[in-house]
Amino acid sequence: MTTLFRALALLPLPLLHAVGAALGWVSFLASGTYRRRFLDNARQAGYTLVQIHAAVAEAGKLLAELPRLWFGRPVPLQWDGDELITAALARGRGIVFLTPHLGCFEVTAQGYAARFGPITVLYRPARKAWLRGLVDSSRMRSRLATAPTTLAGVKQMLKALKAGEAVGLLPDQVPPQGLGVWGPFFGRAAYTMTLSARLAQQTGATVLLAWGERLPWGRGYRIRLRPWPGELARETAAAAAQVNAQIERLIRECPQQYLWGYARYKTPAESRTP
Repeated sequence: MTTLFRALALLPLPLLHAVGAALGWVSFLASGTYRRRFLDNARQAGYTLVQIHAAVAEAGKLLAELPRLWFGRPVPLQWDGDELITAALARGRGIVFLTPHLGCFEVTAQGYAARFGPITVLYRPARKAWLRGLVDSSRMRSRLATAPTTLAGVKQMLKALKAGEAVGLLPDQVPPQGLGVWGPFFGRAAYTMTLSARLAQQTGATVLLAWGERLPWGRGYRIRLRPWPGELARETAAAAAQVNAQIERLIRECPQQYLWGYARYKTPAESRTP
């Protein structure tokens, strides 16, 4: 599989995105379960398929671009709001990046590591051994470390923040049972991780919202950064609700690139964290 991904990484990004767009529509039309979840999640947020039909193709592009992002040459990158990073680094307290399933979330960490310095990203190890090996090898990059969703991974992220470095999380990823709280997301209860708020509260790190906009016709990406408005609540449930509200705000910037097929409202799995 690694050999195949390395071969696909040689293809131009516009071609990969074109193939991915087609695959996105094939998946949408072929899978009733995926299609219903996609439409249900979109309706929950107030969107019709007509309004966000582009998100069907964007979901396919998300998969098709991975070989290039993992094994290929650097992709063209633009920045929007990078002065927020410069100011946060000057504070020396570290940065907590909150990046939802919006656009290309792989490119945000890569872009930061290449331009600004070390970053540690939280990830859930793949269950299948062959896929785990592929993902682990692809993410071994200079100044980009990965932390598993375990107690050891949390300690790794705390250590990075205390050293003034950055960490990144997908705050709309459903955490295992016991590692989150139920909070509103587009008006419906969703199990929401508490780790992002706890990391910021324990270290005094700057919280920044980030997402990687996928530019049309394979022209690359634009990393968009937004400041965290106001103070982060100290109470766990209130902080989780704040995080969800800010993620909603980002999604409404570009609902056509949100991963509406993600099972955001699922019941969390049992925690494997010691």
